[in-house]
Amino acid sequence: MATKLPKTDVVVVGMGWVGGVIAAELTKAGHSVVGLERGKMRTTSDYYHVHDELRYANRYELMQDLSKETVTYRNNEKIAALPMRSYGSFLLGDGLGGAGVHWNGQYFRFLPYDFQIRTKTVERYGKSKIPDGMTLHDWGITYDELEPYFVKWEQMAGISGDPTTTEHVGKMSKPFPTAPMKETPGMKLFVEAAKKLGYHPYRMPSANLSVNYKNPDGIERAACQYCGFCERFGCEYGAKADPCVTVIPVAQNTGKLDLRTYANVTEIVHDGKKASGVRYVHMPTGEEYIQPAEVVVMASYVFNNVRTLLLSKLGKPYDPKTQSGVVGKNYCYQVNGASTAAFYEDKEFSTFMGAGALGAVLDDFNGDNFDHTDLKFLHGANISFTQTGLRPIEYNPTPAGTPAWGAAFKQASIKYANRVLKVSAQGSCMPWRHHYLDLDPTYKDSLGRPLVRMTFDFEDQDKELVKFLAAKTKEIADQMGAAKTEMNDKLSTYNIVPYQSTHNTGGTIMGSDPGDSVVNSYLQMWDAENVFVCGASVFGHNSGYNPTATVGALSYRAAEGVLKYLQKGGSLA
Repeated sequence: MATKLPKTDVVVVGMGWVGGVIAAELTKAGHSVVGLERGKMRTTSDYYHVHDELRYANRYELMQDLSKETVTYRNNEKIAALPMRSYGSFLLGDGLGGAGVHWNGQYFRFLPYDFQIRTKTVERYGKSKIPDGMTLHDWGITYDELEPYFVKWEQMAGISGDPTTTEHVGKMSKPFPTAPMKETPGMKLFVEAAKKLGYHPYRMPSANLSVNYKNPDGIERAACQYCGFCERFGCEYGAKADPCVTVIPVAQNTGKLDLRTYANVTEIVHDGKKASGVRYVHMPTGEEYIQPAEVVVMASYVFNNVRTLLLSKLGKPYDPKTQSGVVGKNYCYQVNGASTAAFYEDKEFSTFMGAGALGAVLDDFNGDNFDHTDLKFLHGANISFTQTGLRPIEYNPTPAGTPAWGAAFKQASIKYANRVLKVSAQGSCMPWRHHYLDLDPTYKDSLGRPLVRMTFDFEDQDKELVKFLAAKTKEIADQMGAAKTEMNDKLSTYNIVPYQSTHNTGGTIMGSDPGDSVVNSYLQMWDAENVFVCGASVFGHNSGYNPTATVGALSYRAAEGVLKYLQKGGSLA
């Protein structure tokens, strides 16, 4: 029998970036918030002495325990889905701050094209440019409408970046609050080569602080030390913006946040029209509770947002055969793989040092910044050189043809440890009617609930995109003056290994029509007006960028929506 607790104004499920932003904004406005996090408590002191590559990068100290909960996957409906039992393709964060703790800090606003992708594609190329089965979808909001919320996120996080923007990104109403990070010799080579080719490189916007910074909420953080331990690690300096050192302390300082860890939400309690709260299990004891609330905010990761709605029977599940329903629709990933490695004989670089968002990038081939008329794909990619810190266990670069073990391998590995620079492309991923999330009929978690099942594969569109982008990375790498370059332009069937990116999107997509979306532009559910579903699960597709900036901006807009709803109720659409 579940214990019913006193009612609160808002209950937030998941205390990562989304939950932290929303909790901070609502508590500052005077509302009581219960924040439920299924992982453990975490503070900056937990990051001290974490420069242990084996423990954190290889044994996934900050990640979810897959023996208790995981996802199943299959490439199509003709094969059986199997559970992901060891980490590979993507990494699911666990504990307070979630994936916001172990991210790199690479910060990109999605392009104006992204938010109106169907309309803008049809306007330029006609409807025939969209392949049969591609469920391209406008988001129900424009870049200009979202732009002020990007600014709020940037000021909170202290984003470091070039105050000038290129013609290939959205206009900024306010410059980044801190200057760009340092320029390394490798970055300089990339920038010079790209400019010689007529492209428009700029330094990557970074949530790793370039200088000491005090944000509008009074949170002070120290500058980056360029130690190179960002991705898969927490930052002991607080230089990398994460929820535990920015928004969550703000909410706690109001006295209005009741933060509960090890609280695993199993159901949104509702009557078919409105939610009355959530049911959760306190994992150490197995005790079950019901937390009543005026508003429920789903702020967990993509897979859990979708799974919780499906388990709660809230919203209509997506059916790929009829294309009816919306929950689970438009699952997307990221199309990586296009890259070129530049091997030097007469130059060495300090590649061990770096930061998660230290690099230079260009968007000449991102979004619709170039003509797709004669191309067999839509969208594109951000092309970059990054110096994120190359650690010794995982990083052993050798030229093609080098033996995989033995004396020759060791000699080549030592020789090229500091002599290789890599130009990469982070490609967009378009939605298809047969790519979706649903509940697995066979496999269950440690509480006996069905796991979420992913049906996804790379399409011909993705393979064409990789070929095109690889040629561009090679063009730049060749211009960088290396002794030789090696290009990767192949993309095969999607597999759960190796690691590719933790940039999963879709499943609770936003839009202006209840018939083809789960939430409106305030991320308020069409089917339950007091439920807000936030995070990258609301993306209609994935862009050629990291998703965090857009997740953050939409979180600030959702917080505004919750405040409006608490004042007057009803639909905000």
